[in-house]
Amino acid sequence: MSPLDELAALLRPAGGGLFLVSTGRADQLAMQRRLYGVTDEAGVDAAFRRNLAAIADARVVVLGCPSDVGAGFLRGANVGPQAIRTALLASDGDWPARAAAAGVVDIGDVFVIPQLLHDDMLSVAQLAASRRALYGHLPEETAANLPVSPLSIAERALDLVYRLNPRVVPVVLGGDHSNAWPVAANLARHRRDRWAIVQPDAHTDLLPERLGIKICFATWSYHANELLGRDGRLVQVGVRASRYDRGHWEQGLGVRQFWADEVKADPAGTIRAIVAHLKALDVGSVYFSNDIDGTDSIWADAAGTPEPDGLEPDFVVDLIRALGREIGLCAADVVEVAPPLARDGGKQTVELAVRYLRESLAAIAGPELAPGA
Repeated sequence: MSPLDELAALLRPAGGGLFLVSTGRADQLAMQRRLYGVTDEAGVDAAFRRNLAAIADARVVVLGCPSDVGAGFLRGANVGPQAIRTALLASDGDWPARAAAAGVVDIGDVFVIPQLLHDDMLSVAQLAASRRALYGHLPEETAANLPVSPLSIAERALDLVYRLNPRVVPVVLGGDHSNAWPVAANLARHRRDRWAIVQPDAHTDLLPERLGIKICFATWSYHANELLGRDGRLVQVGVRASRYDRGHWEQGLGVRQFWADEVKADPAGTIRAIVAHLKALDVGSVYFSNDIDGTDSIWADAAGTPEPDGLEPDFVVDLIRALGREIGLCAADVVEVAPPLARDGGKQTVELAVRYLRESLAAIAGPELAPGA
């Protein structure tokens, strides 16, 4: 198969990564119609394929990863990508045209079998059964080479995207934070500069494994830091929920951390210190991996593991802008947004996620994408 044909097999139209046949399907289709500017499912599919064809000339691709099976406490981030897109369209009816003019292409969703996480965890029999379910319309010899689990599909899809357009910047909508791993793995394969990760997060995610699982929400940073060579290019901001102190992580794994109390004492100084640290390491671009629980739970309560005493939204926005201006973003995400976990349906948290998304896109593709532009 060509890269485009394979992407069409791996992905679904935006919002379609969750398999729905009745409950929730009407809302899913309504968002798709509005995003793609069409009136029926055939139009949705045609627009999805046109967006795939536009990857080669895109500045940014947006990919939804509606999987929360990599989480460990409360679930609900699987509906994060659809909620973020729905709120984005509600806040800016001209968004699809505005994004297209800036070279931002929404390439849809990873299709999620909600009981799966990564293909390395599956037996031969389960791989075969899932391939029949996902790719039964394809020749058996073709389907035999395709991934079936969300992290594996995301990694393969982004690899194909980079083959079509090596200069593109991926922006991922999660899903839990394990969805950052496919991004980091592809940056390691395809970037030629010294890239770094800046990770707003209440937690370190620095376990080598969790209950025997190699890649999940609590381990992805450890493995990404291994890709970076433990050389200080993993920068974690807003940490405050850890069984160990900062010295344990910084001295043991070579990460750089700015804990939440330090940030709150001097927000502007912290941003200057982060930028200076990255420049001293000759970093050429940054993957901004934005766990919504890095933000104080008073602002972001719709999360799998919300934590108090965290970052202020204005600080996170100022950090995005400074990194975009001073260094540049090579990738970004907004993850762990779990609307069902808040009493208001996550409205406040989702609207904040939209703000973060638009600021990240503006830092990459131009100020016309910023909130209020």
